[in-house]
Amino acid sequence: MRNNSILFPISLGAYYLFYFALVGVYVIFLPKALADLAYTPPQIGIIYAAAPFMRFLLPFIFKHYIKLNIKIYYISLVLTFISSVIFVYSVESFVLFFISNLLFGASMGISLPYVETIALSQLSKSKYGKIRLWGSLGFMAIALYLGKILTNPHHTLFYLLAMAFLSMVFGSIVVRYDKTKHSSGDSDGEFSLAKYWAFWVSVFLMQVAFAGFYNFFTLYETSHGISLELTSWMWSFGVICEIVMLYFQGPLLQKNLLNIIKFAILATSFRWLLLYLYPDSVIITFFSQSLHAISFALYHTASISYVFSLYTQKKLAQQFFLGIAFGLGGSIGAMLAGKIYGESMFLIEAFITLVSFVFLQIHQTRKAKI
Repeated sequence: MRNNSILFPISLGAYYLFYFALVGVYVIFLPKALADLAYTPPQIGIIYAAAPFMRFLLPFIFKHYIKLNIKIYYISLVLTFISSVIFVYSVESFVLFFISNLLFGASMGISLPYVETIALSQLSKSKYGKIRLWGSLGFMAIALYLGKILTNPHHTLFYLLAMAFLSMVFGSIVVRYDKTKHSSGDSDGEFSLAKYWAFWVSVFLMQVAFAGFYNFFTLYETSHGISLELTSWMWSFGVICEIVMLYFQGPLLQKNLLNIIKFAILATSFRWLLLYLYPDSVIITFFSQSLHAISFALYHTASISYVFSLYTQKKLAQQFFLGIAFGLGGSIGAMLAGKIYGESMFLIEAFITLVSFVFLQIHQTRKAKI
């Protein structure tokens, strides 16, 4: 038992490290690699719509047709690795690469919610944050490392393959220490999105508003005279602030989670407003990046902890959170950001974030009456 208590957080931290390093390769470097391989921007956009679409679709499939158990979890780890292998051989074909991205998105959308459920059930909120920060470290480390050495687009696929393999290895180890009682029923006998519909609308809108940052922050800043190198440091500074928050957020999460989420949403709206008002100010932009600690780290942990407490079908609830937020919200947000990109983009994103706050307030009022 003593060894288990030591090995579980080590293997969990390693899983987060390599899972989010894998995400880093996929998000930061693969688009550039595809462009170097003669993919057009519309083609790249279609490719990157595949994984979020599957992440959104999966919870509905698991709700009605498939039970998310340890066998399915192991299959998802293997399929993530297999789809990464297929990437290497299918990248020259747009159609085959699109199909392999559907498989990749589906498998990635299964494993993380399963592990999050285990982590949240076996760790205190403080301990969870300190282990989850290894994911941020993995994302930042791979960004800084590959940003210096990558010269061949095909090498990107090999690094992605390596991270997928290591995620599979440590993901397989994590579940050996799973002591969670995975309930199959909701407190009302049925998992319901409609019961807390305003919360899910808020989650969706928060990520719609985030897409402008994820997809266009670099272009936005460089178009206002900020160098690419300095912009990359702005990205890294945001991740550093995120790591600090993940490490020290434990005491905050002992308070009312809904109030914390509301505070994080308001801070995020203020963050986008600063980028709209002062796009060419290095100091203010760095300050806005410091708010990533609140608008991503604190918001994310408080939200998944709240969802964990809200439903007894905890793996399914985490799937819906990732699917509605980063799946549907991320994909629609990316398309919207592409349409509204320009001087007013972050002003519009700030307004959307405020609407997210309004729906969360509606949820809090409704929940008090249920």
